[in-house]
Amino acid sequence: MVAAKNGVRHHTKMKLRRRGKIGSAPGTVTVDPNAQATKIRVLCYSPNAIHEQAITSVNDLRAILNKWPMIWIDVSGLGTAAMILQLGELLQLHPLALEDAVNVHQRSKVDAFVDHLFIVARMCNPGEGHVTEQVSFFLKAGVLVTFQERAGDCWNPVRERIRAGRGNLRNLGVDYLAYALLDAVVDSYFPTVDGIGEQLDSYDEQLESSDSQARYHGLHEVRHQLLGLRRSIRPHRDMINELIRDDLPLISIETRVFLRDCFDHVIQLLDLVDTYRELTADLREYQMSLNSHRMNEIMKVLTVISTIFMPLTFIAGVYGMNFEGSPWNLPELHWRYGYFYSLGLMLAALLGMLWYFRRKGWF
Repeated sequence: MVAAKNGVRHHTKMKLRRRGKIGSAPGTVTVDPNAQATKIRVLCYSPNAIHEQAITSVNDLRAILNKWPMIWIDVSGLGTAAMILQLGELLQLHPLALEDAVNVHQRSKVDAFVDHLFIVARMCNPGEGHVTEQVSFFLKAGVLVTFQERAGDCWNPVRERIRAGRGNLRNLGVDYLAYALLDAVVDSYFPTVDGIGEQLDSYDEQLESSDSQARYHGLHEVRHQLLGLRRSIRPHRDMINELIRDDLPLISIETRVFLRDCFDHVIQLLDLVDTYRELTADLREYQMSLNSHRMNEIMKVLTVISTIFMPLTFIAGVYGMNFEGSPWNLPELHWRYGYFYSLGLMLAALLGMLWYFRRKGWF
């Protein structure tokens, strides 16, 4: 990634996390040693009641699973392999999907298994330099499990709606909860994209200013941000389209209607990103053309000045030879006002060339 600060480009490398040791068995869960410790919080609800609880042991979930019609198990931090494996064993999550949930370099996608769906999305964190975070969903009958890389997300409005009993969250199934969370993930990109649009508007208004070098590097950085956002947003289109189109028993017909609205938001984001990419390219080209125009103006002025001084230098050189003792010498050397004559000749040459250049429209 390229960062621009004070007109200077700084290059940073993006670290890709390996899927574990080469040759390891498929479905092997290998956690990142730098990942946060795993924490589990459960939100259980029905149309008339709600229960929240922090889980310190996976065994505590056994008594909860059969008591509530809708259960949201929110897992933050992917650094405790034993707890993640115990959770996968308890809920009978497919090991390949569990491996993908821990190795957070996945594209947004949907994988259908016998009794559950595995969904991957990428959430935008505007306060961290437009970094995206992988969030994974395991959708089962009556149970939704979400995995996040670390604590902190864009889902607090959804939690508040469940607690307050607003909307359809308590009355519809966990597939509708999965839609609500996916919709919040998609909407998390809008502040970032809108901020880039405001930044481009500011660049457009400052195009005539003198600090063109820093602005050009700023446009280059915006272009990289837009490319990264497009790579993150575009797979969501195919992922949500699969949830709508495919015959998935865990997704109800009513939830598919809401997913279409989420799909429209993804298309809107892609349109905005593509529009801003084109605007960024136009601003960069316009910036380069302005720089070329300024350079041409400077070269024209310097060329005119050089051309004007050429005959003046010639006249000064001729009258500066000062030959004596020959009838072919310059007679003006012995005139009383020869010095003023030479200056007048130079002034006449200067005015004549200025008149000619102006008549030709050269300045």
